[in-house]
Amino acid sequence: MDIVYIRDLKIQTVIGIFDWERAIKQTVSLDLEMATDIRKAAASDHIRDALDYKSVAKRIISFVEGSDFQLVETMAETIAAIVRDEFGVPWLRLRLSKPGAVRGSQDVGVIIERGEKP
Repeated sequence: MDIVYIRDLKIQTVIGIFDWERAIKQTVSLDLEMATDIRKAAASDHIRDALDYKSVAKRIISFVEGSDFQLVETMAETIAAIVRDEFGVPWLRLRLSKPGAVRGSQDVGVIIERGEKP
């Protein structure tokens, strides 16, 4: 199994349960690891044979910027479903964090794995 990854993708969005959070945009950060087989892309040296991480990132950015979830758990599950369904990823690990959400911590969030490892 090979992994294509995106690290520390920062996106501004409405996220949170408190009234003040619903009135502002906050930063979320995500790390995404996606199972794939890179051999065909490596042999052809062509993007059509690769899991296009730029396309994945653009799709996630567009989705998250337009969302207004209360919980990071809901956002994480929805992002995972998008990546698996739209990009044919059989397995992924997603770390979604909300920097500054708890005083004294760097960030808080969730880490999920979805699908079956090839």
